[in-house]
Amino acid sequence: MDLAVLEEIRQLKYRYLRCVDQKLWDEMADVFTEAATVDYGTHVYGKPLKLAGRDEIIAFFRAKLGPEIITVHAAGQPEITVDGDKASGTWRFEDTVIATEHRVAIAGAAFYQDRYERGPDGSWRIAHTGYVRIYEAMMSLDDLPSFKFLAGLPTGKSDADAAVR
Repeated sequence: MDLAVLEEIRQLKYRYLRCVDQKLWDEMADVFTEAATVDYGTHVYGKPLKLAGRDEIIAFFRAKLGPEIITVHAAGQPEITVDGDKASGTWRFEDTVIATEHRVAIAGAAFYQDRYERGPDGSWRIAHTGYVRIYEAMMSLDDLPSFKFLAGLPTGKSDADAAVR
């Protein structure tokens, strides 16, 4: 097994997660193939979220994960299989989402099921990513009277606005 290829794929997945959390949509576009698909098995939208094509995927993130949506994703334990210029991977991950405008916090875990392709430029990209939740828990920020932001405030908030009431 080519350890350099495994590391390139790990770095690709980590870049995807970092770009989601830091809202780096232009940089994130380069992690996907042009015809990439996603299938996020989240209950937040009432049904799994399926998107097709890099442009649709990035447009979704731009529209739905603005500065008022704080996310943190952590993935590990990758199981990666490489076959020439194609590969597949399974990743355990956990995430937290704080939607300040909707006054909810969501915590969840799942296993990503990914497919990767190496492009003509030699770079690996995600051709498909998706998951089915092991669990997804949602709580109202109104039920947490002591909850306040000490760091990571949505853009435009002052320290005086730190308490989420």
